[in-house]
Amino acid sequence: MSEIGFWQRNARIAALPVAAVVAALLLGQFATFPNLAWHAGLTKPPFNPPNWLFGPVWTTLYVLMAYAAFRIARLSPSPARRAALVLFYLQLALNAAWPWMFFGAHSPLLGLINIVPQVILVVATATVFIRLDRIAGICLLPLVAWVGFATVLNAALWRLNGG
Repeated sequence: MSEIGFWQRNARIAALPVAAVVAALLLGQFATFPNLAWHAGLTKPPFNPPNWLFGPVWTTLYVLMAYAAFRIARLSPSPARRAALVLFYLQLALNAAWPWMFFGAHSPLLGLINIVPQVILVVATATVFIRLDRIAGICLLPLVAWVGFATVLNAALWRLNGG
């Protein structure tokens, strides 16, 4: 395969994971930004990170997610690859829905209802990815850690604000 053919093939394979991750990022921003004043008024736990940290963390996580999904998508078709990608897109859908449930609906409870199955799907996705492509799975480990932390934070926000 020529070098141009190699890049064209990889660009086609990367298109869906990158587009899906960018869509999740944008959907989340559409729900989050108009509701930052509401969020600022919530009682926060002492371990709540500073607001400036969320942007760089999520940007990094989204880049890692897209790269991990690309690595899995370029594997030969198989039931294991299909299962891994289904898990990936399910967790990504919950990821995109969470800001609408938490910020958009002004509801830490709805956010919690979303993030508990989301963290389970993120762990399952990382586990399956590691079995298929070690690097892809490792790329999701920061997401596992962050969504695990976010679950605890979401629960604390729910409890502190009338849950």
